[in-house]
Amino acid sequence: MRQRIPSTLLAVALLLTVALPLQAQQYERVGDYQIHYSAVGTQHIPQAVAEAHGIQRSPALALLNVSVLEELDDGETRPINAGVEGTVGMLQAGERTPLAFRTLRSGDAPSQIAVFRIRDDAPMHFDLEVRYDRNREPATVSFLQRFHIER
Repeated sequence: MRQRIPSTLLAVALLLTVALPLQAQQYERVGDYQIHYSAVGTQHIPQAVAEAHGIQRSPALALLNVSVLEELDDGETRPINAGVEGTVGMLQAGERTPLAFRTLRSGDAPSQIAVFRIRDDAPMHFDLEVRYDRNREPATVSFLQRFHIER
């Protein structure tokens, strides 16, 4: 049993850091960098993984994952550490909630994750500042996403 949890943790961490952003193809290119982002309801994260990473599972919560890849001259990409700050709010309402990001690592692939409360069937607006290079201004990423609370 002990070996199943680490393999599950690795699989889901890899899913969170790579597969989710790539599956939805939600990313923005800034120079030689790709800023990938995705949000998923926390109830879709396996219990063992949620517990191992301190993520609360709930139909009313979602997790935002942001990762940055640098495009290399040979066509390959490599993950880089990036700082992320941002807010989320209802599209129509002016109220914004700061997102509390923390780093999640899967091998050499760091991601920034934040858990936030969702509203059923309402478009939520995300505004992010991603510091992918300390010598450049942060990149601004904004997007909308609608969530459905499964009952």
